[in-house]
Amino acid sequence: MSAGAEPQCFHCGLPVPDGSRWVVPVDGLERACCCPGCAAVARAIIDGGGADYYSARTAFATTPALAAEDEARFALYDSDPQQFASHAAPGQWEAAFSVEGIRCAACTWLIEQRLAQVEGVVSATMNAATGRLHVVWEEDRCAPSAILSAVHAIGYRAWPYDPRQHAGQLERERKTLFRRAFVAGLSMMQVMMYALPAYVADDGTLDASMAGLLQWASLFLTLPAIVYSARPLFSGALASLRARSLGMDVPVALGIGAAFLGSVVATVQGSGDVYFDSVTMFVFLLLCSRYLELGARRKAASALDRLLQGAA
Repeated sequence: MSAGAEPQCFHCGLPVPDGSRWVVPVDGLERACCCPGCAAVARAIIDGGGADYYSARTAFATTPALAAEDEARFALYDSDPQQFASHAAPGQWEAAFSVEGIRCAACTWLIEQRLAQVEGVVSATMNAATGRLHVVWEEDRCAPSAILSAVHAIGYRAWPYDPRQHAGQLERERKTLFRRAFVAGLSMMQVMMYALPAYVADDGTLDASMAGLLQWASLFLTLPAIVYSARPLFSGALASLRARSLGMDVPVALGIGAAFLGSVVATVQGSGDVYFDSVTMFVFLLLCSRYLELGARRKAASALDRLLQGAA
C-alpha cells in the first residue's frame, strides 16, 4: 500500500474507519478490518485452515459476493448483542443502528412500518435528521440479524451505530452528492445556453435545421444529469415501488422521466416542445436542496453526540 493511501479492510477491501479496533492476526501481523463482521469472518477462514484464500486471491470480492455475505455478517451480531446493545427491560434489548439511504419522511415511515411487522420487535423509531434507528426487541423472539435483514430487504443499509463509522458514512454521502450536483449544474448551464436562442428568437428567425441541432446537443448534454446525477432518484423510486410504498422519489422520478422521454421523442420526430433545460434545472436544484439537508443532518448528529457524551 502506498504512503498516504486510505487503509483498506483486509477481508472486503472497503475503507477502514479511523481508530478502528478490529484486527485479525495473519502470519504474525495484525491486519485491520472495517467492522466486527469482517474481522469475525476473516478469523473463521484463517482458523479453519483457509488462509491460502487471502494469499491466492488476485482481487477483493465483487459487489454481488459482498451482498451475499451480508446475511453471514448479520448473523454474527446475534452471538454477542451486548457489544452494541443494552438491556431495556428484563428479557429485552435496545440498540441504535445507523441507516444509509434515508431521503425523506416516507423513508422513516417505511422503515418503522417494516420493523413493526418483525416478530419480537417492541418498538422502532427512525430519526431522519440523524440517520439513526432506535429499536427495542424481545430477546427470546427476535435477533439483531432479523432487524438488519428487514431493513436491508426494503432497500436500505443498516449496522450497529458507531460514531466514527457513522461520521464517515455521512462524509461519503456528502462527497458523492456534491459530485452529482456538480455534474447536474454543468449540464444545466450548457443546456440553458443552447435553449436560449429558442426563447429569444422571433418567429421565423431561427432556422429549423439549427433549432434541431440545438435540440440534439441539449439531449446529449442532458444525459449525464439523467444517467449519473439523477440515479439516486430513480433507484429510490424503484425501491419504494418494490416495497409497495409511494415515497417522495416516486413522483419526482416520474416527472423527470416523463419530461425527458417526451423531449427525446420530440427531438427525434423533429416537432414539438422539448424540456431538457427544465429537466436539468430541476435535478440540479433538487440535489442542491438535498446537499443542504445532508449538512443539517450532520450538524444534528454532531450535536446529539456531544449531548450524549456530556450526559455520560
